[in-house]
Amino acid sequence: MLTHAKRMVMAVIFVVLGIGLAHATEYTIDPTHSTVMFKVKHLGISTVTGRFDRFSGTFGFDQKKGTASKAAATIEVASIKTDMNDRDAHLRSADFFNAEQFPTMTFVSKAITNVTPKGFNLTGDLTIHGITRPVVLNVELGGAVKDPWGNERAAFTASTTINRKDFGLTWNKVLETGGLLVGEDVHIMLELEGVAQKK
Repeated sequence: MLTHAKRMVMAVIFVVLGIGLAHATEYTIDPTHSTVMFKVKHLGISTVTGRFDRFSGTFGFDQKKGTASKAAATIEVASIKTDMNDRDAHLRSADFFNAEQFPTMTFVSKAITNVTPKGFNLTGDLTIHGITRPVVLNVELGGAVKDPWGNERAAFTASTTINRKDFGLTWNKVLETGGLLVGEDVHIMLELEGVAQKK
């Protein structure tokens, strides 16, 4: 028999992923309390950190059954920020994301594995630069609460590492030492909070 604590953990897990069932309450990612970040190596010796400022996403949650419907998120590529204008413009160009031709990147959840009281692995399809590849997010549960204004909220932290070449982002320069100007592995970090939409 599940304890109350375990039932609460499972409920939050179902909030975050997407398993399609009817009668789910719609949740929307709150961008003012969420962050989409990434890190990549520069010259093989330092790390550049960036973020995307415009993104959206939804998931469904049935509080009575503790189950959820499908989850999806969209990120606007042109909103990339590394706090250096010339670098941001280069990243938006055809050398990298080609934001004009591929204005968004998307993630759609597919399955959950390795569930523990602290989190789980979430498999889904990530589309960048018009190319879709499966990725696995390592998810840590933040919790579910009602805010002071009566809104139901749920939050989590997720991370994964991808090779940008798998998504057609192949631009680079070889250094005299044989290393690369821009690292190929990109570490993605998400801090996400969702709020239930009132009927």
